[in-house]
Amino acid sequence: MGNPSRTTTQPNRFTEPALVIGVDIGGTKVAAGLVDERGMILHQARVPMVADRGADVALEAVRTAIDSVASDARLHSEAYGIISAIGICCPGPLNPNTGIIINPPNLPCWRDFPLTKEISRIYGVNVKVDNDGNAAALAEALWGAGRGYPNVFLATIGTGIGTGIVMEGQIYHGRTGAAGEGGHLSIDYRGPRCGCGKLGCIEALASGPAIANRARTKLAAGASSALIGLCGGKLDLITSEMIGTAYASGDPVAKQTLEETVELLSVWLGNIIDLLEPDIMIMGGGCASLLEPFFPQIQARLPACCVNSRCQEIPLVMARFGEDAGIVGGAAFCAQNLRIRA
Repeated sequence: MGNPSRTTTQPNRFTEPALVIGVDIGGTKVAAGLVDERGMILHQARVPMVADRGADVALEAVRTAIDSVASDARLHSEAYGIISAIGICCPGPLNPNTGIIINPPNLPCWRDFPLTKEISRIYGVNVKVDNDGNAAALAEALWGAGRGYPNVFLATIGTGIGTGIVMEGQIYHGRTGAAGEGGHLSIDYRGPRCGCGKLGCIEALASGPAIANRARTKLAAGASSALIGLCGGKLDLITSEMIGTAYASGDPVAKQTLEETVELLSVWLGNIIDLLEPDIMIMGGGCASLLEPFFPQIQARLPACCVNSRCQEIPLVMARFGEDAGIVGGAAFCAQNLRIRA
């Protein structure tokens, strides 16, 4: 359905070179890319992240990735004149206002580490740091599936559930920068305990591992399923991808498991609509392709899950950016350094 909030962006004439480097830091790798005003990655590089040998070693991995991108683009000697900013997507918790990495579980090397300050010192350009959910949301709002919509809600469903909120073109950070943790909204206070310590978070109920665990429980209770063959009889090896394969063949356990997931996500997104009423909802992450065929079912359930009488006007769509969301999202943090091209 159409959305009255959608705006039309007039094309800007791009007259001066402006590039930013987007950096995606994870527990095992650092990916960096040279990104233009259209959100296109011109060159990219990946290097291993060394997360357990001290802050300086980890910082050197980030520097190696950045230098590699500039070198590959034959811009290394001119980088400070052409590259206008560096945006970094990093696991939290972190403070986006100060650029300090507080204490991320996957990066034990950095505790109260001033990443923005260090990268700015090395390269002499503006640097911005934020988390992966915010990065993906802003990338989609500027250049992806949410382009033209002022208020965007994005969920990435994979090993966990991350979210990002863009309101009037700006990331919503809250008072201290800790807002937007939609994956830890509880929809069942008697539900399973989430890794965050709360009960019944949507992450504990509908993430990839949670989906696999529900199927595993059914099989352990004696249900017959093609999943047993797919996992070689080892139930602990069942993944959400296997469930998708079994569902495609008409497997009843896979079907029931995914229908339960649809119900859980519908309740959660109903709450999101009642709280935020975004102009568009975008879903990405490793489980997004598994769930995309169920988007119409989720939207059909929304009237029973929220009080907003116009909830079905809000599109629910797939994200444009896949594994490159961190790079493009990092660049999106520095969008004011680019002249965005329609």
